[in-house]
Amino acid sequence: MQAKKGDAVKVHYTGRLDDGSVFDSSESREPLGFTLGDGNMIKGFDAAVYGMVIGDKKTVMIPAAEAYGERRDDMMIEVPLSQVPPNIQPEIGLQLVLQGGGGQPMQVTVVDLTDEKIVLDANHQLAGKDLIFDIELVAIS
Repeated sequence: MQAKKGDAVKVHYTGRLDDGSVFDSSESREPLGFTLGDGNMIKGFDAAVYGMVIGDKKTVMIPAAEAYGERRDDMMIEVPLSQVPPNIQPEIGLQLVLQGGGGQPMQVTVVDLTDEKIVLDANHQLAGKDLIFDIELVAIS
């Protein structure tokens, strides 16, 4: 049976960048379960699983546009230092969670810091990067 839209599938995967560094893997965990075509996975990963049968393994390169998108300048947020809560000591690389539009949590990273402001990057950490995934389909239901 080939995996098709609407199927509940489970996969083992390892995700890495062009330089070979691994950014995520399910190998030491339970397989990742999701429903094909429901929009919860990055577009390229979802597409790669279509047509696989249990036991199939493949390696796919997913361009940034089909992964977490390109980096966007409009996702850079300048905040006056006077508006930073006193319990937060900003430093470059610090990750924070802000409340985004609609009340959704939005992870940001401090990327610049001056005496007057901090600059936060709300782009996903993998935005603008092509991703390589080794995928093994382990279940379809």
